[in-house]
Amino acid sequence: MSTYTVKASDVKRQWWIVDADGATLGRLATRVAAALRGKHKVAFTDHLDVGDPVVVVNAAKIRVTGKKLQQKQYVRHSGYPGGLRAETLERLLARRPEEVVRRAVRGMLPRNRLGERMIRKLFVYAGPDHPHAAQQPRQMNEEALRA
Repeated sequence: MSTYTVKASDVKRQWWIVDADGATLGRLATRVAAALRGKHKVAFTDHLDVGDPVVVVNAAKIRVTGKKLQQKQYVRHSGYPGGLRAETLERLLARRPEEVVRRAVRGMLPRNRLGERMIRKLFVYAGPDHPHAAQQPRQMNEEALRA
């Protein structure tokens, strides 16, 4: 008996589509991050990108609990004195709802080159329309990920 190791050429990719309408941001992001990593596959390998591409639609209709809309801050610094820039979740959601979902998922992926490759397979759209119909994405739910 020998151990089987997945090769990059053996990876089969299935496109997924997720409707974010009414979904809680963190719960949605964990499901999407797991699919991008390939954790739902039998042949999951932590040092290879075996995950699937994911399309998230209706990102503008995402839900958050508690007072996160006013209290959660996205902070960055330019490196110059006085260069601190902060923006609330409410304002970023109104301005760029795709970025809210992308940042939530990115925070759940590895912080290395592998994570960079995984985040490139995430496609987020504010509305219900997307240009990926040719890839025939399947609707993502818990049962679909197990099959």
